[in-house]
Amino acid sequence: MDRIAANKVYLRVVETGSFSRAASDLGVTQPTVTKAIAALEKRLGARLLNRDSRGVNPTDVGQAFYDKCKDIQHRIDEADSLPALMAARVGGVLRVSTSVAFGRRVLMPWLLAFMARYADLRVDLSVDDRYVNLVEQGIDLALRMGKLADSSLGARYLGMNPWSMIAAPAYLARAGTPRKPGDLKRHDCLVYSSVQGDDVWQLTDRRGTQATVRVRGRLRSNSLTALLEAARRGLGVAILPNYVAHPLVTSGDVIRVMSDYALPAQEINAVFPSPKLMSAKVSALIEFLADRFQGQWWRDDALTR
Repeated sequence: MDRIAANKVYLRVVETGSFSRAASDLGVTQPTVTKAIAALEKRLGARLLNRDSRGVNPTDVGQAFYDKCKDIQHRIDEADSLPALMAARVGGVLRVSTSVAFGRRVLMPWLLAFMARYADLRVDLSVDDRYVNLVEQGIDLALRMGKLADSSLGARYLGMNPWSMIAAPAYLARAGTPRKPGDLKRHDCLVYSSVQGDDVWQLTDRRGTQATVRVRGRLRSNSLTALLEAARRGLGVAILPNYVAHPLVTSGDVIRVMSDYALPAQEINAVFPSPKLMSAKVSALIEFLADRFQGQWWRDDALTR
């Protein structure tokens, strides 16, 4: 029997004043308890218990040893319960990862509102347009766009990320306004090189008929911010997420074109390291975000509520 187990037996013997009651409480036989106490006294080189017809009482040395063992056992119990306590507490450090534009425009305002609810919570937000390894980077929760590949990660669907086609009024006055997919072939198109088919744009009309158009233009970038600025300056037509385009659409710097056609929307998923084990802080943030990905969540008033 190891030292911690032997000390636990000793504590129970002192507290019950009986070898038999201690054995019953611990679910072992009385000879097991007797042998454990004998081995303990031999290892320590001291008599810990006085035995008489009235029961078992600690000696002076045994009482001092009991007090120390009691303190040690209390600390062990605290350590054993610590993981569960931390998992149930919305506090500590919450490490979150997402893409650059989404993090700045959408997630950061919502995280600030979330942090206001939990005074003990600290957030470490990492923004990167490349997928990061959650386990290697110690990420608690990542927000990802698009279909998820099969993996061992946990995931929760939050909503959809719609896109719009936009252009500056000055560009449309100069080059004309596209009305149907084929018109895009004669336009300068600003190509986002990460998703949405790169330079192949897919559009669906109100009847559900799909059209695929290969576009070209003077600027191709993996930066949504760069494409938005290029569209604002009249360099061409762009397709961008609503959360990126909406501020300039509202101001009139750009306008939506070909609104009768739908662009592919992306799933928004919360991804976390384990599908089975989820801390309270991760669960709380997921529920908080799920509540906000409702309706036209990309609008300014929705992002600041």
